[in-house]
Amino acid sequence: MGIEIRKVTVLGTGVLGSQIAFQTAFRGFDVTGYDIDDAALTAARGRFDKLAATYREQVPGAGEAEATAAGIALSSDLGAAVSEADLVIEAVPEVLSLKQEIYEKLGKLAPERTIFATNSSTLLPSAIKDFTGRPDRFLALHFANQVWHFNTAEIMGTDDTDPAVYQAVVGFASAIGMVPIELHKEKAGYVLNSLLVPLLNAAMNLAEGGYAEPEAVDKTWRIGTGAPAGPFQILDIIGLTTPYNILMSGDATRQRIAQWLKDNYIDKGKLGIATGEGFYKYTA
Repeated sequence: MGIEIRKVTVLGTGVLGSQIAFQTAFRGFDVTGYDIDDAALTAARGRFDKLAATYREQVPGAGEAEATAAGIALSSDLGAAVSEADLVIEAVPEVLSLKQEIYEKLGKLAPERTIFATNSSTLLPSAIKDFTGRPDRFLALHFANQVWHFNTAEIMGTDDTDPAVYQAVVGFASAIGMVPIELHKEKAGYVLNSLLVPLLNAAMNLAEGGYAEPEAVDKTWRIGTGAPAGPFQILDIIGLTTPYNILMSGDATRQRIAQWLKDNYIDKGKLGIATGEGFYKYTA
């Protein structure tokens, strides 16, 4: 008998976690969102309501999007959130020690059958697997921001991942409307971020170094390549917190760029589209 995935818990209800939860529920799965406290869950409910409006406007057949939003269960009790989960998708901040800590707890609380998938953007699953208590049922499942539009799901296991588990997650990705991108071995950044991160870092280096303004960098990229968006527009979509965390784990040059990002944008509440302003201003 094959592995069945029907009940899904998403750990972390931030920008991307809330999208993953909503898309999964929209495709008919039983979804629970977990976050650390009631304030975070209240914010999550607001994100779901906004996603319902977005889906109605942008996704064919999304007339019942409000029902999708209302149907997502929310919990700040980790044990209760995962007690019946077939699959747990972890989307907590991109900090290795934080991910390791939550998997140590998760491994003791979730049923033995539960598959764990990290949405980590840059960290290798092999850096986390020993903390899960079930390395054969653990892998990476990486989504791009605006999952209803940029619908890739990159799937990357470790040497310990059970091939049947891997294929079950490939099938799940298809079932929720994603295009599965299968990686044959571990690669930091998967396919998408192996291409995207160097572009974003080069753009920030140009602006932080005083070579060109973000608008000029974006204009150059759009005109020169025909791309619909420049790197700073992409950063605003991603949200500036994740790039900041990634840069802070890098060398001295990357940490200097992270400090520039913090001083000029993050500390001023300019986190990207989600807050109405990042490198650009956005109307509601």
